[in-house]
Amino acid sequence: MPNPWDVGSARALAQMGFPALATTSAGFAWTLGRPDNGVALDEALAHLRAIAGAVDVPVNADFEGGYAVEPDGVAANVMAAVSTGIAGLSIEDSSGDADEPLFDFDLAVARIRAARQAIDESGTGVLLTGRSEGFVVGRPDLDETIRRLRAYADAGADCLYAPRIGSVDQIEAIVAAVHPKPVNLLINAPFTTVGEAAGLGVRRISVGGTLARTAWDGFLQAAREIADDGTFSRFTALPDVDGLLGR
Repeated sequence: MPNPWDVGSARALAQMGFPALATTSAGFAWTLGRPDNGVALDEALAHLRAIAGAVDVPVNADFEGGYAVEPDGVAANVMAAVSTGIAGLSIEDSSGDADEPLFDFDLAVARIRAARQAIDESGTGVLLTGRSEGFVVGRPDLDETIRRLRAYADAGADCLYAPRIGSVDQIEAIVAAVHPKPVNLLINAPFTTVGEAAGLGVRRISVGGTLARTAWDGFLQAAREIADDGTFSRFTALPDVDGLLGR
């Protein structure tokens, strides 16, 4: 389930035969010249509508923390998100507070429960992913991550996700802890393969903003060569993007 950052990249990935896609909050923010978590709710909703409307495969939304702190706000925003045509969305538990980077446990669970209720009331059948961000925000506590993921499963999350776990032991522990619910694995470095992850019990893979970063890498290297050397050696063997998107 790779992560496009705009309509063009979404269409390209769908043409490659991927059965589902997922948005990336970071990749989208970069297209606006902002860092991750720098996008407003109305911008995010418009982006979800554009991506979901551009492809014929299911789209999962990186809905960050629901663009609210309190459960009522999360519920209202989730209700708005499910009207955009997405097939799934994730709610994470990072707070944005450097001193307390994860929401209090009870509040985090209540936020997932509120998202679940909003989806159920919408009748859309959107799939809910509960994300625990400890390994992202400097709290790499596997036991606490598992405690949270189990609680999110009990609160109604259909899929569980702990970004930045990266060892076989960690993956196996999380898969076993939330079984039979499926686990999403973030692969943002070449530490495993699709086949190996499947063998560990992972049922969904996403890459976050990493495809967008690879595109930025090519752009920055070519632009830096022009700025520094006045040469254009990277302008060879480039894809026919018009041909790709004109299919």
